[in-house]
Amino acid sequence: MITNGRRYTLIILLFSLFSFEAGKCQVRDASSIFSQPVQLDSFVISNGFDVNAFIARVRVDSTFYKAFKSMRLIPYTAANNILVFGKIGDTIASMHSKTRQKIVDGCRITVTDEEQIAGDFYRRKGNYKYYTAELFAHLFFAPEPRCNEKDIVAGSLEVKGEGPMAKSEYQLKHLIFNPGSKVEGIPFMGARESIFNPEEAEKYDFKIARENFEGFSCYVFRITPKPGYEHKVIYNELTTWFRVKDYTIVARNYSLSYHTMVYDFDVNMKVRTSQIGNKLYPTFISYDGNWHIFSQKRERVKFTVVINY
Repeated sequence: MITNGRRYTLIILLFSLFSFEAGKCQVRDASSIFSQPVQLDSFVISNGFDVNAFIARVRVDSTFYKAFKSMRLIPYTAANNILVFGKIGDTIASMHSKTRQKIVDGCRITVTDEEQIAGDFYRRKGNYKYYTAELFAHLFFAPEPRCNEKDIVAGSLEVKGEGPMAKSEYQLKHLIFNPGSKVEGIPFMGARESIFNPEEAEKYDFKIARENFEGFSCYVFRITPKPGYEHKVIYNELTTWFRVKDYTIVARNYSLSYHTMVYDFDVNMKVRTSQIGNKLYPTFISYDGNWHIFSQKRERVKFTVVINY
């Protein structure tokens, strides 16, 4: 059974995994919905870059969401590594596995080809001892067939299911794929996830540059806290690389932290994608997180996933 505390923890961790960002002269347009100054590099300036159009496009981007939905529809292999650390940084549990996603009669199922376990990774009955590991499995493994999944994005954020987990997933979708939206039901967060809103946006510096990333010409959208706001916001840094030719997201790095009397988290993430055929898919995910929630033990966990299609 998922308690409220545990449910909120899952939402926060998943939020940190996929969260969207608002991402040398100063540019301001009073007619734009997003009215904060945006710093541009010299290359962007010299090419007559339309800041307002770019911000608007970033805010409605669905390529990242679609990439993660699309990966559920095709076969792939994955190398999965999870390390759990103790108070002094020693490894107290780990899991290394190689898995395959199979598609059978329109349903996906995960087959484990290799698995190496150390420490108390599992409980005696075979359940995951650590919430982060359970979260990882929920995201990437389908031990039983899961059917009728689609990668259609339009309208899918509004689909609600029944029960606590369905409510959590509904909240989660809005946190991570509806940029800047206010999400109800997560305690003590306030409106800090609404980074495009003036009250939050004024706490950040926004920058746009153009640079090459792994062979692609990209627009890079970065957000960092303004001096004095480092401990008053969620995002320590968010950087997204948009491929110039079509604005698809090829990479995202980010660092998030937040502390309350009830919970705290400090998370660093990297996500990479690749285009295969005419679709985008995630190919690499790394997570380094330290989190604690009232009445639960602190967890310090790192994991990586390398995916091949």
